[in-house]
Amino acid sequence: MDSDEDDYDEAPQPGHAPSNLSERRRAQKAAFDAWLTSDVGQEALKPKSKEARLKNAADEELSIHSLMAKEGTQIIKNPREYQMELFERAKNENKIAVLDTGSGKTLIAVLLLRHIIDQELEDRATGKAARISFFLVSSVTLVYQQFSVLETNLDHKIARVCGADNTDFWQKAKWTKLFEESRVVVCTAEILHQCLFHSYISMKQINLLIFDEAHHAKKNHNYARIIKDFYFTADESLRPRVFGMTASPIDAKTDVTQAALELETLLHSRIATTDDMSFTAAVKRPAESILRYDALAQPFETKLLQAVKANYGHIDAFRRTFERTPEIARQLGSWCADMFLVDTIAEKRMKKYEERTERKFYARNANPNVKELDDKQAELRAAIDFLEQQARGLYGKAMEEDEISSKIKSLRLYLATHFERPTSQRCIVFVERRHTARLLHALFLKIGPPHMKSSFLVGSGGKGEEDNISFRSQVMTLIKFRQGEINCLFATSVAEEGLDVPDCNLVIRFDMYRTMIQYVQSRGRARQQNSRFIHMMESGNSVHAQLVSEVRFQERAMRKFCGSLPEDRRLIGHEDNLEALLEKEKDLRVFVDEISGSKLTYGNCLAVLANYVSVLPTDSDEPLHPTYVVFTRGAKFLSEVLLPPGSAVRSVIGRVHTKKTLAKRAAAFDACMELRKKGHLDENLMSTQRRRVNAMRNAELALNMKSGGNYVMRMKPSVWAEARGTLPDELWATVLQFPDGLERDHQPLALLTRTRMPEFPPFPLFLNDGRRSTVVCRRLPRAIKLDDGLLDKLSAFTFRVLKDVFTKTFGQDAAGLSYWIAPLKAAAIVGDEKSTADILDMPLLKEIVASDDSKWTPNTPPESLVGKFIVDPYSGGNKYVTLALEPTLSPSDPPPENSSKQKRATTIINNTVSLWKKQKEMSTWHPNQPVLRAQKLWLRLNQLATPDAKDNKERPSGLAYICPEPLIISMLPPEVVTSCFVFPAIIHRLESYLIALEACDVVGVKCIPEMALAAVTKDADNSGEHGEERINFQRGMGENYERLEFIGDTFLKTATTISTYIQNPSDVEADMHVIRMLMLCNKNLFETAQKLDLMQYVRSQAFSRRTWYPEGLKLLEGKGKNKDEATAVIKHSLGDKTVADVCEALIGAAFVSHDKLDEKWNPEQFDPAVRAVTKLVDKPDHAMDNWAGYRAAYNKPAFQTADSTASQRDLAEKVELEHPYHFKYPRLLRSAFMHPSQPRSYESVPSYERIEFLGDALLDQASITHLFYRFHNKDPGWLTEHKMAMVGNKFLGAVCVNIGFHRHLRYASETLEHQIREYATELLEAKRTAGDSRDYWTTVSDPPKCLPDIVESYVGAMFIDSDFDYGVVLDFFNKHIAWYSKTCPSTTPSPTTTRAPTSTTSCKRPTAARSTASWPMKFPAPTEWRLNGRMSWPRCWCIRLWWLFRRGRVGGMRG
Repeated sequence: MDSDEDDYDEAPQPGHAPSNLSERRRAQKAAFDAWLTSDVGQEALKPKSKEARLKNAADEELSIHSLMAKEGTQIIKNPREYQMELFERAKNENKIAVLDTGSGKTLIAVLLLRHIIDQELEDRATGKAARISFFLVSSVTLVYQQFSVLETNLDHKIARVCGADNTDFWQKAKWTKLFEESRVVVCTAEILHQCLFHSYISMKQINLLIFDEAHHAKKNHNYARIIKDFYFTADESLRPRVFGMTASPIDAKTDVTQAALELETLLHSRIATTDDMSFTAAVKRPAESILRYDALAQPFETKLLQAVKANYGHIDAFRRTFERTPEIARQLGSWCADMFLVDTIAEKRMKKYEERTERKFYARNANPNVKELDDKQAELRAAIDFLEQQARGLYGKAMEEDEISSKIKSLRLYLATHFERPTSQRCIVFVERRHTARLLHALFLKIGPPHMKSSFLVGSGGKGEEDNISFRSQVMTLIKFRQGEINCLFATSVAEEGLDVPDCNLVIRFDMYRTMIQYVQSRGRARQQNSRFIHMMESGNSVHAQLVSEVRFQERAMRKFCGSLPEDRRLIGHEDNLEALLEKEKDLRVFVDEISGSKLTYGNCLAVLANYVSVLPTDSDEPLHPTYVVFTRGAKFLSEVLLPPGSAVRSVIGRVHTKKTLAKRAAAFDACMELRKKGHLDENLMSTQRRRVNAMRNAELALNMKSGGNYVMRMKPSVWAEARGTLPDELWATVLQFPDGLERDHQPLALLTRTRMPEFPPFPLFLNDGRRSTVVCRRLPRAIKLDDGLLDKLSAFTFRVLKDVFTKTFGQDAAGLSYWIAPLKAAAIVGDEKSTADILDMPLLKEIVASDDSKWTPNTPPESLVGKFIVDPYSGGNKYVTLALEPTLSPSDPPPENSSKQKRATTIINNTVSLWKKQKEMSTWHPNQPVLRAQKLWLRLNQLATPDAKDNKERPSGLAYICPEPLIISMLPPEVVTSCFVFPAIIHRLESYLIALEACDVVGVKCIPEMALAAVTKDADNSGEHGEERINFQRGMGENYERLEFIGDTFLKTATTISTYIQNPSDVEADMHVIRMLMLCNKNLFETAQKLDLMQYVRSQAFSRRTWYPEGLKLLEGKGKNKDEATAVIKHSLGDKTVADVCEALIGAAFVSHDKLDEKWNPEQFDPAVRAVTKLVDKPDHAMDNWAGYRAAYNKPAFQTADSTASQRDLAEKVELEHPYHFKYPRLLRSAFMHPSQPRSYESVPSYERIEFLGDALLDQASITHLFYRFHNKDPGWLTEHKMAMVGNKFLGAVCVNIGFHRHLRYASETLEHQIREYATELLEAKRTAGDSRDYWTTVSDPPKCLPDIVESYVGAMFIDSDFDYGVVLDFFNKHIAWYSKTCPSTTPSPTTTRAPTSTTSCKRPTAARSTASWPMKFPAPTEWRLNGRMSWPRCWCIRLWWLFRRGRVGGMRG
């Protein structure tokens, strides 16, 4: 049997196996010597050229560069006349060559490069400065491709540079060396832009700029930025030549002429094309035809999809797959849809699904239950196993004709005519989606013609990471396509522009193109003789037909325009619209630590010194701080800094300066230098003393949740007492309606008051059967005039209701009534009523006045007793509605089974009478009176709460059999009584609203009633302690203050931060923290609440059956007549911390009540909240009455208004491209990017420390408001956890890099530069590979602290620059942060809602135009966080500790 070894001479074999190391080495040497003398060895030792080595090497063994070089060919052989013509034009002026794909544009570029390089060599020989050419491309793919072409056709040093080379780490020396050694650099436009931005190179060092695919030069593309930012700002005589190449000057649906002119203006070039006959011969345009297919069906679910969704449709990880599959079934057929499903939900993706599920699980659960996660992942496994079972049958069964779409059938039929026999043809089928290319390849392996050898070609990047292939795989596929191993490619747009796709005979647009340039470029792939270009069009699809006509018309217009351009026309530039170049920075004097490179500057020395002092040991609870004493020295100043006992340096005198602030900084700087020399500051300028938690700093400001006092609780609103005691001339009506119905038929009521009531919100009642019913309160527009004795009628009705329904007999004093109850006509309660007769049930009112309640007599007609409300005069609990006569029963009969019975009641008459036993025996009743079947009513007064077990135990049986003689027959109709039964709950809630609104009046703001009430509601002893079981929970009180306190605390922090910032311009951040803390601390809020006596307005008790009825009346009969319960003084115990929380909740109520989400933000929305802050803070540091007060109090500092430099203006232009906000004060923007390590004397601009203090509060406000409205059922603990991720350093650091802000940071620290570069590289790589995942930022290292700081400082700078426009903060949040939230389901009301929700179950407002995205902040999957490289506490404990700290349980600091 032959083997590979037969080609070699046998090596001498020893008689036995080598027994030791020496023998083994001798045997190996003998074998090697034998190979050297063999023919094979001699051939291997022959020297080979680079080309030969590449040619002989297997493709799989070569690098991408080598593969490209192997495929590279000489293109400069016999240039055609049109190429030479365009080359000659490009030699003399800037040109944009507009030629078809495959027409040899690159050859013109190579000719021009050769010419420019020859000129460059001559210039260098005469002593001129060296210059270099750049060949710019729009993608990494093209870098390799064009480098290979240039390297093959130019005999000069060519450099290839792209982001994959880790250029972010390159220093200027490396760039300089690269430029010196190379004549041409092939790179992406981003690379050159960064080099120009970092001043690694300038325009005067460049002799030629070639823009490949020049149509990309628009908007914010790097092509456009290079020209606008650097080319136009350079001296005209030093600008490089520009040469652009494109198949079309436009790549969108726009006016051809306008787009072409804009491209010419931007590239400072003239479009050139040719009508030369040689061009026609060179460009072989294919014949075009249309391939029609029958109209497609509507998207549908296959049986497999239905089966999977039936079992696993709830799994969120598969949601996108389930949504995409029906459309695939429509376009390609059920077989492809099932294949997509099986391939996507597969074992190979299991790890990815598990990781994603785990990340989401830990992000949404503060206290994760691992078993729940295991169950979720088990479901993933079960779904994949289910699909694997189905896949076996899918692969094995024969293809049915109805399993493919009409579109596929037409394609198969057409391809069969080309590949039914051996052929050398090449075909590309263009599709829009990556999965379409994969599925078509798989499908045609089953149904394709016998000689069709297909593959697919898709992009190497993008969101759908599961469909990505590597760039190397792309190259290998194209090599096989060129060599004939593959003759049909199913390709996405990557084959239109970018990769060097071999010439084809047939190009088919399976999915239609979207723009003219897509049409031109895909058609350009058909370059062989007699090639064809096929448009696949759906029958009857007018959109397809119109699109074909449009692109053809646009192409003709483009060619007509380009062909009509005269050669001698002048090029008009637009240099006047561009800004000057960056100015060079000045040298600054700083101290650089020799060990770490940390830098001490005048900008950060105060903070360094304050930090050192703060950790000094002390027995005092007072915070330690350095003391500065400033002396005058003529017109200048000198400062001495005094340090506390325990410091290694007690006193240092600084240098003389012209300003006090500089003198203080000089003293601090010198003190820090002394400490560093003595070793008390380490190489990072941090204290070497052991750090400790400085708890005493905030101890005095902490309040205990449990300690407090007893305070009077207001039970009735003052509005009742203010007008009581007089007889009114008119009354205001508030109609009480029940659109959801009550337990029985009902009649609406009206609450009549002396003053007009506010607009009360709807609120829920909970009926005796547990059903929820909404109360709608509608106030009438006009008062009811009291004439014709109407007041007497209303008073009589009100007193009758109190007596008959609630068993309370009051003295008939109309002047003492706080309000009146009136029956209404049900059918008349619509629109604006014009008279009392239209709304009041006047017949009933008159009847109540005319007659009193009656008793039964033998003359009473029995039929008149049916449908009556009957009450027991001896027991308030026995109230009935009669249903029917029972002629078969007599009073002496025993009560029927399953009816309501009293103890020891043996007869119906005894069961009716509620007297004591002896009284019953003494009573005599008419033996022939009728027996009535009645419903015994349950008067459960607190219908604001659902019935609990105790209530249900007291609930009477429904039916009762009664005799009428012992009872009272009321004149009130049962329908009115039904409504009156819920009146106690209603009036209690309305009075609570009124009391809460009075609290708002004390604070000086107007709030909507539901927010006002929630702000003062404490429904448990431990309200405010989130995550703990409620103690003494009061049912039926509605929403408590916790959520409003959360949002109020946030606005309090924002407001006090703004006032602190603008009123203390010379204070450092640490000082501003103290000033703010003294305003917003719990102790200050509690003391203010004491001054305002806010404790009386807090609602800490639920509905009371003893206090709901009107005050001011004398109770004659009924429970409590001797106790005067209505006017009794009620006290409640409130913790000091609770009182402080209520203050914050009132601020929150003012904020939410006026924050109009459906409108663009305006300052008036925040005015009430600002007034509330001023009232409750009660400090001179915040004295603003409205938002405009901040603007009025702000005096722009000199650094902000001083003339800006070109460098600062250039920074503003660059940042405006990254976020669309235009700075009026570029120096303010520079401050936002000025790291504390950067000396201020460079530009006289302060560091971002102060403005970051402001931006931090503003971002907190935006993020917390977003969460507050978005998740209206979540408690503050949950909201805090998610807010911590949203504005945490780890996330904001990622936001900084994604926007590009890190490139603008000014700092003076080599260590920091390295950290930023390392982090940015790691993050961008994680983002690139993450695809659709939005939590990729959690997988990388923690960012340097400066990165989140500059995001916050930028927000603060925008806010100040915009004249305190909070709208710019919202715009920034929505543009750069809200994107990460789009995958989370929300509980947000419909965006169409235009007013606040009316339910009191939650303090929520509708989400509308201001922020349309939702937030599902995703935490890192591990249960532990790493901080500065060290393992921290478990996340849940960190969050809990922070929350306790914030709530005043630890330290007491707020914000």
